Amino acid sequence: MENNNTSLQQQLLDAGVHFGHLKKKWNPKMLPYIFAEKKGIHIIDLNKTVECLQETAAAMKQIARSGKKILFVGTKKQAKDIVTECAQKVGMPYVTERWLGGMLTNFNTVRKSVKKMQSIEKMLSDGSFDSITKKERLTLTRDKDKMEKVLGGIAQLGRVPAALFIVDIGHEHIALAESKRLGISTFGVVDTNCDPNKVDFAIPANDDATKSIAIIVNYITAAIEEGLAERQAAKDEEVEDNFSDENEKQAAKIQAEAEAEAGRGGRGRGAGQGQGGQRRRSTGGGGARSGAPRR
Repeated sequence: MENNNTSLQQQLLDAGVHFGHLKKKWNPKMLPYIFAEKKGIHIIDLNKTVECLQETAAAMKQIARSGKKILFVGTKKQAKDIVTECAQKVGMPYVTERWLGGMLTNFNTVRKSVKKMQSIEKMLSDGSFDSITKKERLTLTRDKDKMEKVLGGIAQLGRVPAALFIVDIGHEHIALAESKRLGISTFGVVDTNCDPNKVDFAIPANDDATKSIAIIVNYITAAIEEGLAERQAAKDEEVEDNFSDENEKQAAKIQAEAEAEAGRGGRGRGAGQGQGGQRRRSTGGGGARSGAPRR
């Protein structure tokens, strides 16, 4: 375990996760996570980063194992592609273009927009728009593309997610405020210019470098994959147990029916033998009477 922590710490160091913001931009609440200051820049303590990262990964693994959804949020230019790729890998919803105000607190209205987008897609694919004019078709296509750009990542999100994973909580302050209002668990990458107390699980790290964001998000994604794999294994095991139970019940039922049939057959043979003996006795008695002389 210690070797794993050392190798992870070295990877974080190579990715530049330890670089914070300028000293003049720091948030005093980040003091426990700051190791030192060098040339006016704060250096993040990677020991704390590893601890927080492992704790966050364990919590998100449990959420994924329970079958709940985790919404990935990263609209910064450096985080867009990474967040999209990792979220799609584990089948989780994501927001990488723009956080619409009320995406969580006004979720029903957002779902209506998603359904409208999906209905336009369906009609474009099945040829329902062949009868309308070219201009109308072009307008609808543009509307669909615009909605898909913003809402495409949450198209399969049927209900409010169980948790949010945010890259740069300062940049995504609206998403953070909405999740807090609804009591949703929050996980976030926190740099030295942010307040770590605003999220339930903070990961002190550089949230501006692409390599730093990539290593953090990939580590979290791997933990979610493990949780999903354990959930699938538990489901398969449950199906096998149910199947074996059904087989045992079926075998017991067949055995009980066979025993009952054997019991009925034995009683039938016994009754047939008893009736045959009575007939033989009655036949013998009749012969004796017929052999007696008449008077």
